[in-house]
Amino acid sequence: MTAPVEDAALSEAFQGRKVLVTGGLGFLGSSLAHRLVAVGAEVTLVDSLIPEYGGNLENIRGIEDRVHVNIADVRDPHSMKYLVQGQQYLFNLAGQVSHIDSMRDPFTDLEINCRAQLSILEACRLNNPEIRIVFAGTRQQYGRPDYLPVDEKHLSRPVDVNGINKMAGEWYHILYANTYDIRTTSLRLTNTYGPRMLLKHNRQGFVPWFTRLALLGEEIQIFGDGTQRRDFNYVDDVIDALLLVAPDERTYGEIYNLGADEIVSLLEFTELLLELAGKGRYRIVPFPEESKKIDIGDYYGSFEKIRTEIGWSPKVTLEEGIRRTLAYYRDRLEPYLT
Repeated sequence: MTAPVEDAALSEAFQGRKVLVTGGLGFLGSSLAHRLVAVGAEVTLVDSLIPEYGGNLENIRGIEDRVHVNIADVRDPHSMKYLVQGQQYLFNLAGQVSHIDSMRDPFTDLEINCRAQLSILEACRLNNPEIRIVFAGTRQQYGRPDYLPVDEKHLSRPVDVNGINKMAGEWYHILYANTYDIRTTSLRLTNTYGPRMLLKHNRQGFVPWFTRLALLGEEIQIFGDGTQRRDFNYVDDVIDALLLVAPDERTYGEIYNLGADEIVSLLEFTELLLELAGKGRYRIVPFPEESKKIDIGDYYGSFEKIRTEIGWSPKVTLEEGIRRTLAYYRDRLEPYLT
């Protein structure tokens, strides 16, 4: 297995640099924070700590004294106007990621994933136009695939409110690159998993919820017939991608898919998870109606563009990634259950 991007190779770009991470106490943001601290960045984490969204102070255990934490909501333009000033990088990772929640409460999704993104970009344009921004998009923007693997030229036809708002948030970033020369890039993430995922409820994707059930030895329910195919990225590989594109001028105004060479069905993923957990069971059940309406069927993406242009490809196998994930939670499960 190839090692992740070497920290030494990133020190020149990030050592001593001021870096702002929205959603910084969540799964992806906190994992990025650990890596940024390791290469000597001056890191500020912004998080609202809304209980249902995944922010958790446990996620920065070990680096508490090496980061600045600002409890603020990206929907507050006054906070963001202040926070972007003086920053050299912004990893814009805050978002409402639950597809089900977006259908139940579309206006909150709109505020966080769309309006707040425009507000952040305006704050940067007016107060720090030289800042470098990397945005976290999502495969959900594509909707149900016309062909596989899905590349960046595939039409975007989201099947839920979340996908529509994430698409709008992403394109605000591209618009500001094209119109105002704000240096933005978007990465469209697929099923990202690993340590620090939110486990307390089942509305932020099946991977964290299945992981919780496997760790507790409880039954996993697979909707449909379990044959839906997916790709998965271990969080360390995603952090590599974020850190590679951020300082690279070739990525300004560009959109990149992430993805993986390993494509497995939900049933195959579940069987591997349970085998590695050493306990638990699964059962195939019919789709709940609200989930069936927004299911996209098979999805796996082409990451050929970012592999060819930037040199990124995932290094951690699915089996190894699941092993690392289970090991992390076995040591500290309780803070993630409630």
